[in-house]
Amino acid sequence: MQPILQIEHLSKEYVLTRDSFEKSGARAGLARKWAALRRFGGSKSRDENSGEHFWALKDISFNVNEGDVVGIIGRNGAGKSTLLKIVSRITDPTEGRVVVRARMASLLEVGTGFHPELTGRENIFLNGAILGMRKSEIVAQFDEIVAFAELEKFLDTPVKHYSSGMHVRLGFAVAAHLNREVLIVDEVLAVGDMAFQKKCLGKMSEVSRVGRTVLFVSHNMAAVENLCRRGIVLNGGRIAFEGTAKEAVLDYLGRVSGSRDSTGHIVALSAAPDRRFTRAPLLKQLEFYADDHRPLANDLQIGSRLQVRIHFDLPELTENFNVGLGFDNSYGQRVFTVQSQFQPGVRSQPRVGPQVYTCDIPSLTLTPGEYSLRVWLEIDNAEADLINDAARLRVIESDYYGTGKVPWNGAFVLKHSWRNESANPSAIKG
Repeated sequence: MQPILQIEHLSKEYVLTRDSFEKSGARAGLARKWAALRRFGGSKSRDENSGEHFWALKDISFNVNEGDVVGIIGRNGAGKSTLLKIVSRITDPTEGRVVVRARMASLLEVGTGFHPELTGRENIFLNGAILGMRKSEIVAQFDEIVAFAELEKFLDTPVKHYSSGMHVRLGFAVAAHLNREVLIVDEVLAVGDMAFQKKCLGKMSEVSRVGRTVLFVSHNMAAVENLCRRGIVLNGGRIAFEGTAKEAVLDYLGRVSGSRDSTGHIVALSAAPDRRFTRAPLLKQLEFYADDHRPLANDLQIGSRLQVRIHFDLPELTENFNVGLGFDNSYGQRVFTVQSQFQPGVRSQPRVGPQVYTCDIPSLTLTPGEYSLRVWLEIDNAEADLINDAARLRVIESDYYGTGKVPWNGAFVLKHSWRNESANPSAIKG
């Protein structure tokens, strides 16, 4: 039997010109791509006016059989979304080809394929028509689509008034319920709430059980491992590993863990690879300390004190700003978040220039494991600078409860107590 998807020597080249790099609307995104491409080594030094050439994908080849559920994982900039866009025929490859022997439904970006002036109801029929469905087929699935999206009250509202989460609900509901043999889903599910994400993952599992083929891109390693049978790891636009989903997750986690050299307790953020900013890279440095202001190189015992000093710049006099840290486990799941705006009783004052904010966590009670830290700066309630995987922290075992029993499962530990409230002793004897 021939594969339902056949990807042969697929490559995609882009050119970033200096003019486009300087345009304000795209500067942040192009800056990230520019830095990533230099890191991947996909381009040579050229005259700045001729543009920067890089390969987002290079010589990708693999087959997908009918009924396969394939997870495609890798760091930001690895080429995952580019690959899905080419497979979905949204973008043409520079080299190679994709052979598709089935009808596809794709959910790649929030709101893709929606007309903002049309209502949710009208966009369901529009999306179905774009995907080649007959009106009778759309009508047959209409009630299920609406029920799944949970947007009955807003069905006759123009989608330009929908939030990003509502766009995701409607887009996924349409893609998952229309009669297509192949379902392609990018990381857009991260926009929805946790309950809806769980619902979507359940739907994809149901879809795979009835023999439909799924290509799934996600940073949620637990979802990839539980949902997918096969896994492909992309790194720098190339296939770095292909095997079972569990093997692929382990390979990816190993690459991520080994990708950062030891930097002691100070982490410079100037060369951070996974970064997005709107005006300038304002986050400069992180410093890590344990009890008694002791520099922390890497390991921290359960329940120990952690202090993180965040260095950043404010380019102009600013009163409304916020810095934060997110702790993600090895599966990419957020387990703990701290933000300066959570601090009670602090009166904001206008500030400008270099700033240092210290986050003091008296007792970090995460369970043993390695955690990736995301750091961000918001100005006037909008994201100004954000870095994924800015640093890594390893929490190690300790006798947290004072019993010699080491906690190991779950996301974190909490002090707790037990007491015996048995029945009346005389009643037990009787």
